[in-house]
Amino acid sequence: MQLHHSKHHATYVNNLNVLEERYREALEKGDVTTQVALQPGLKFNGGGHINHSIFWTNLSPKGGGEPKGELLEAIKRDFGSFDKFKEKLTTVSVGVQGSGWGWLGFNKEQGRLQIAACFNQDPLEGTTGLIPLLGIDVWEHAYYLQYKNVRPDYLKAIWNVINWENVTERYMACKK
Repeated sequence: MQLHHSKHHATYVNNLNVLEERYREALEKGDVTTQVALQPGLKFNGGGHINHSIFWTNLSPKGGGEPKGELLEAIKRDFGSFDKFKEKLTTVSVGVQGSGWGWLGFNKEQGRLQIAACFNQDPLEGTTGLIPLLGIDVWEHAYYLQYKNVRPDYLKAIWNVINWENVTERYMACKK
């Protein structure tokens, strides 16, 4: 994960900074063509930064187990049980073709938890409207050194480091 953070996430941040500067210049010049041309890069690198910033807080060497309190009750209500939730999020994450993310999000309009997948670095809230609670990076760069190209093994192991305190804090904050 250190390589993942120092190389991959850092690249998204560096690219985003360059693109934001170019976008500011295009705005100042009223250059709409350049503004439009920069948007895919802003989405990709901005999403990479947003997604990874959530991902790092969702992990802890002291993580694992199950959430407690209101989050666990919401998971049971919306998925039937914690095991069913875990199975569904794992299945959705394994099923991402190519690169992307598996997510647990909160649907504020419905007041319910939902599982979603986003491709590439598409940010959850910006593409689905769901508020991100738990993100699982399923780009190979997240697991290739330890798990080669065996995504299911990585997904089985990641549950041992999920920081449920962080996910619960996110859940409680978005319910306000």
